[in-house]
Amino acid sequence: MNKAELVDILAKETGSLKKDAEQLVNALMNTVISRVAAGEKVTLVGFGTFEARHRKARTGRYPKTNEP
Repeated sequence: MNKAELVDILAKETGSLKKDAEQLVNALMNTVISRVAAGEKVTLVGFGTFEARHRKARTGRYPKTNEP
């Protein structure tokens, strides 16, 4: 499912306009993104937990030559 499909389903389920459902999805996503970026952990019970994690840097490789 992509964002447009989610908006369509929410609009149908709630009986609202697509633009209103899209605003709601955008507000939710922006809120979660901004809170995680600020270092907070966001838990939506029954859906998932979002948090930033730091990982070691990796060396990328060019596939044709296998050079870093």
